[in-house]
Amino acid sequence: MGLIRLPPEWGIEPVPENLRRLRAIDIFVFWTSLSIGLLVLQAGALLTQGLSLPFTYSSLIIVLGSIVGSLILALVGVIGTSYGVPTMVSLRPVFGREGSYVPTILNVIQLIGWTSFELIIMGEAASTISGPLLGDYTKFLWMIFFAIICYFMMVFGPLIVIRQWLEKFALWISLATTCWITFQIIQHPIDLTWGSVGLDSLLLAFDIVVAMPISWMPLVSDYNRFASTRKGGFIGTFLGYTFANVWFYTLGAALALIGGTESIVYSIALMLLGNIALFALLVDETDNAFADIYSAAVSLQNIFSKQRQWFIGLIITVASTIIAVSTPIMAYEWFLLLIGASFIPVFGIAFSDYYLVNRGKYDSRTFLSPTNRVNFVAIVSWILGFISYWYFSYIIGLGGTVPSFITAFTVYTAAKKVIIK
Repeated sequence: MGLIRLPPEWGIEPVPENLRRLRAIDIFVFWTSLSIGLLVLQAGALLTQGLSLPFTYSSLIIVLGSIVGSLILALVGVIGTSYGVPTMVSLRPVFGREGSYVPTILNVIQLIGWTSFELIIMGEAASTISGPLLGDYTKFLWMIFFAIICYFMMVFGPLIVIRQWLEKFALWISLATTCWITFQIIQHPIDLTWGSVGLDSLLLAFDIVVAMPISWMPLVSDYNRFASTRKGGFIGTFLGYTFANVWFYTLGAALALIGGTESIVYSIALMLLGNIALFALLVDETDNAFADIYSAAVSLQNIFSKQRQWFIGLIITVASTIIAVSTPIMAYEWFLLLIGASFIPVFGIAFSDYYLVNRGKYDSRTFLSPTNRVNFVAIVSWILGFISYWYFSYIIGLGGTVPSFITAFTVYTAAKKVIIK
């Protein structure tokens, strides 16, 4: 009694109504859990240590960036909820079937990267707890262990993971641990003065915060397609991600100041009962890697629709594990920025096409139509949005998130109006 039957592998086909079981609270739990993790704490540490921002400015940027990023994430998820399709398939009406293959390939590349980074930070945390059991190879052993766990979570699928794992165990353990870490942090004095900060640093910090929820946009409909209602999917996603993202980014920024290092794993380990706290966070961290592996498999089914998810997921897991043993964590900041450069304009275009050009309604036949091949207007708008991001971020140094989104949105909207006329 109470057990959910293992759902079938739903790839690019719309999820039937009887499998859209996730309520608003289920979606809230899922996105809260995904925005809780060691990697988010590490991103928060970049603000106060990597960019040397005062804690006051960091906190303000964290709140603003979390709200903006989570709102966009939730709105993207509405498309998947409405039609029961995964994110890469939801891009077919705007980019075309074959046109959607380009963001699909980029998405798979970034998901392999995210999985690798998750395995790295989980291996680092587990090694800190266990000590050098196998000398220099201890961390690699833990990476392989967590890779196996996350792969089998992917095989079970999101309904089982959310209802039977996150809601009953993992999230509550993680929240209790987070409260303990928060309590430990407030015992230390933190400088709350404002001081003088350059606009370029603030915009770059905003990019780093927004990058985290935006990094989930290519995945959001892979899970929100199981939501029972559009409203529930939107509210659960927005509130869940905003709540936890603000909390964890802020904790990461504070931990970096208290510990004097960007490595939040060692900062937590130095606390009272720090190793226990790390272990509890590791329990919940696995769902992030699970989501990356599952979505990489679902995304590739947009191209190879006849391949089974368990087989694609196995390939993704093995590739990510191999990369994890050879990738330095110092590349993390630039990895976040590259994600933003690739996908912010993609969803600027998707926003325009769905909410403005088509007024919030698609013909469901366009998702699987073989005649809907490539929309070159979308491709050109994407390229211009990418160039905009690169120019504002790397040439001017003012941050490219907002300019990139606006550029892609405006160019596509204007072009479609001309074509329609």
